[in-house]
Amino acid sequence: QVQLVESGGGLVEAGGSLRLSCAASGRIFSINVMGWYRQAPGKEREFVGLISSGGITNYADSVKGRFTISRDNAKYTVYLQMNSLKPEDAAVYYCNVNLRESHLSQSRTYWGQGTQVTVSS
Repeated sequence: QVQLVESGGGLVEAGGSLRLSCAASGRIFSINVMGWYRQAPGKEREFVGLISSGGITNYADSVKGRFTISRDNAKYTVYLQMNSLKPEDAAVYYCNVNLRESHLSQSRTYWGQGTQVTVSS
């Protein structure tokens, strides 16, 4: 059983910063892509960014230059550093991790439980 535990959400003023963390635990053989999505009220879940196992990153245009994704492979953890936050960044943020539980298993994608980010104007 694999679990993803997110932390770091909260309330911040516009222009401020937050750092989200997502730690994977359980039966893990290898982790491929780790990423972040977000969902605002009344909207569909949208892609924020991802980082490959080799450290290559990709971001949504709306967060480029403000958000940075990093990972600690030894800790099975992915981070989302969010700077210059805007009210439109407010949403529930979900981590998304693609991993293999054993050398015999296919890779699967898991979701975190979500963490709320609120940005006051």
